[in-house]
Amino acid sequence: MEEQWIVIGRLSDIPPRGARVVRRAEGNIAIFRTAGDEVFALDDRCPHRGGPLSQGIVHGTSVTCPLHDWRIDLISGRAIAPDEGCVARYPVRIRDGMVELCVTASALAPEAA
Repeated sequence: MEEQWIVIGRLSDIPPRGARVVRRAEGNIAIFRTAGDEVFALDDRCPHRGGPLSQGIVHGTSVTCPLHDWRIDLISGRAIAPDEGCVARYPVRIRDGMVELCVTASALAPEAA
């Protein structure tokens, strides 16, 4: 199956250290922008109690869940110790200032820590 990328919007539509949500029947995906303009896509659901990660605080390449302060690494999708757990990651890229999400790829397993 050929990869299918959808345009989410302009990078400038996502505030630095902020997020946007792509709503899907299978579950929402949070698109994060770091202060350095890196972009990551994770399930919008904390592995602890399902808090909306898109409403968390982005710092460096991690996000803090707004419910219980769990920190999730945006690169790997893994909770940062001492917390444990992980969230699915999705392919995302920036082309000509536009953020694109791959919708044909299955969720990626967390990267090894």
